[in-house]
Amino acid sequence: MPPEGTPGPLPDPPADLGRRSLPVRTLSAPWYRLHAKGRQAVFFGRTGLGRFDAPAGEFGTLYLAEDVPGAFVETFGQATARRILALPDLARRRLARIEPPRPLRLVDLTGAGLARIGADARLFAGDHAVARRWALALHRHPRAPDGVLYPARHDPSRRAAAVFDRVRGRFRAKDLGSLDERRNARLLAGLLDRYGFGLVA
Repeated sequence: MPPEGTPGPLPDPPADLGRRSLPVRTLSAPWYRLHAKGRQAVFFGRTGLGRFDAPAGEFGTLYLAEDVPGAFVETFGQATARRILALPDLARRRLARIEPPRPLRLVDLTGAGLARIGADARLFAGDHAVARRWALALHRHPRAPDGVLYPARHDPSRRAAAVFDRVRGRFRAKDLGSLDERRNARLLAGLLDRYGFGLVA
């Protein structure tokens, strides 16, 4: 057991979470996503590998970012010691603007709502297995939120969303091209400068 005042692992969701008032925010489109080339831009994964995936595939999860920098850093910033990107890395992904069928009702983990539900920043920056159990508990909450809104782990000033597949209707996705394309040269330069990445052929 960690000493008093030492965070240690985030505890599992409290037993009374279903009776607590959730800090839900309603947010409109657009959202952004960098997805694998050749795959659909809108994909609700059940791999159990993502932070807010269902532990045993009980539901699918779509990961989005509120803006392009958030989508970029959450995709290419996973290896924190890696500061160089190669053009083939960029070419393997497509940037898409995503519009859900309606505004999303998301559990807001970006502020005081964390304390209200008995959690802290470890929920979006700590152990994935614990976060998945929280995702399942929030999915089962009587208020039936559409997902969670959380600070991007690699740039907490940006916001990301994990959207549950209970959102029904047609998601619209507009392809914005790969970041290695000439039309995105200025955008890419700004992203590389913002996050201190180098680029090689």
